[in-house]
Amino acid sequence: MKRDFLHITDFTTEEIWETLELARWIKNKFRSREEYHPFSDRSLAMIFAKPSARTRVSFETGFFRLGGHALFLGPDDIGIGKRESIADIAQVLSRYNDMIMARLFDHAHILELAKHATVPIINGLTDFNHPCQIMADILTVMEHRENLDELKITYVGDGNNIVHSWLALAMRIPFHLTIACPEGYDPDMGMVKTAQDEKLSEIEISHEPFKAVKDADVIYTDVWASMGQKEQADKRRRDFSTFQVSSELIAATGKKTLFMHCLPAERGVEVTDEVCDAEYSIIFDEAENRMFAQNAIMVKLLKESNC
Repeated sequence: MKRDFLHITDFTTEEIWETLELARWIKNKFRSREEYHPFSDRSLAMIFAKPSARTRVSFETGFFRLGGHALFLGPDDIGIGKRESIADIAQVLSRYNDMIMARLFDHAHILELAKHATVPIINGLTDFNHPCQIMADILTVMEHRENLDELKITYVGDGNNIVHSWLALAMRIPFHLTIACPEGYDPDMGMVKTAQDEKLSEIEISHEPFKAVKDADVIYTDVWASMGQKEQADKRRRDFSTFQVSSELIAATGKKTLFMHCLPAERGVEVTDEVCDAEYSIIFDEAENRMFAQNAIMVKLLKESNC
């Protein structure tokens, strides 16, 4: 039976740890240029309704480096849910490929794709969540800390798809998650309640960024206006003006703190150049680890799906 990776919670806690360890192992293989080709004679179809740099390059390069072939299908190639039904696309691509990755707007579309596909589906991002990013993020945090004990992550900015995936991770791995956002820009409160009801992690919502970052080991941010929200950019800049990650906000943690951003960053908007380029910024380690986390996820899914 095939397995998909649409949400962090599709994996158990044990499976998340196993996948992260596999990602580390694959990364060491890459670094030492050792031969490892689990995707030999395999193909990955990559559906992009949204443009991307890191997602395309990390999936395409990663799949190639592990012996396979990745095929890019842009918005003009597949009008997902428009030119052809999602069910038909899923079934046709399943006949040609061993796995499908999709980066879409509507989360319902990836759920439908997974429902009708006969090969594993990987969520490369939707407007609701971004599970591959958060797997890369926690891998990066692990590389910069001896362990995740008493870890506090403060997310500063819009309560968006990145936040939803951090909430999902908090249902599998214990840590302290504080989400600081302007009023009216909270994450999905139903998901917040579900994560809090798990009683595994401490989860807080704040509207005061300087209080929210106190004792944070990691400060994380994202763009204030995502794709599809650019017409709101001016209003959002006004509403988020006190939520910029600056050196003053970093200093307000009162301890040594790492800075993370899923990129692309609008420097001078949600974060200053000074923070992006600081010694404590690990944004490029984070970007690099997208490839290794995703490769580990794909190796696991192909192995367990018997595809």
